[in-house]
Amino acid sequence: MFAPGAGRPIAFTAALAFLLALVGAGAYPFGAVRDGLWGLSAGFALVAIGLAIFFRDPERVPGEGVVSAADGRIRAVDREGELWRISVFMNVTDVHVNRFPLAARVEAVGDAGSGFRPAYREEARHNVRRAYRLLGEHGSVEVTQMTGAVARRLVSFVRPGERYEKGARLGMIALGSRVDVCLPADAYTPAVRVGDRVRAGVTTIARDRA
Repeated sequence: MFAPGAGRPIAFTAALAFLLALVGAGAYPFGAVRDGLWGLSAGFALVAIGLAIFFRDPERVPGEGVVSAADGRIRAVDREGELWRISVFMNVTDVHVNRFPLAARVEAVGDAGSGFRPAYREEARHNVRRAYRLLGEHGSVEVTQMTGAVARRLVSFVRPGERYEKGARLGMIALGSRVDVCLPADAYTPAVRVGDRVRAGVTTIARDRA
C-alpha cells in the first residue's frame, strides 16, 4: 500500500519504463538506439522503485498507550513545564506517513516557523513546521511536523473538526525530517528513551500516569 496520491506517479513511471523497454526491443537492429532506450528504461525503473519505497504505507495495528506519530529514532524526551516533548528523527529510508498517537479530535492545524535547519538539531524546532492540536481523552495533545535541510514539503490528510482513531493517518513529510509529540505531564509518562527505534502507530511512547 502507498501513501495517498502516490499510486499515480509510481504507476506512470513504471509504465514508461516498460514501454521504453518494449520500444528498445523493437529497435534491436539499431544497437545505439536500442541501448539508449534500454538505458532510459532502466533509469525510469529505478525511479519507480525509489518512489515505491519512499511512498510505502503499510497497514499497522495500533499499539498500547500513546503511540509514536512517526517512524524513526527518539532524538529527545524532554520535560518542558507542564508538557512532555517526545521527538522522533526520520531518515529518508523510514516510512514517511505520520499517524495519530491516540484517538482524538483535530482542534486546529497551523503553520509557523522559518528556515530549514538540519532536523536533528535542537534549533530545528523553529523551522517551517505544521502543528496539529488534538483533543484526546486526557486533554490537549500536539503533533508537530518539522521540515529539515532537505525535507521541505509537509502534507496533511486531516482537517479541523474531524475525529480519528489511534494509528489513523495524519499526514506525511517528504524525505524524512522530524515529528514531535507534546503531552500533558500530569496525564502521561514517557515509555521511551533517546535512541530507541519507533514505528508510527505501533510503538508505545507514553502511558497514562498511574
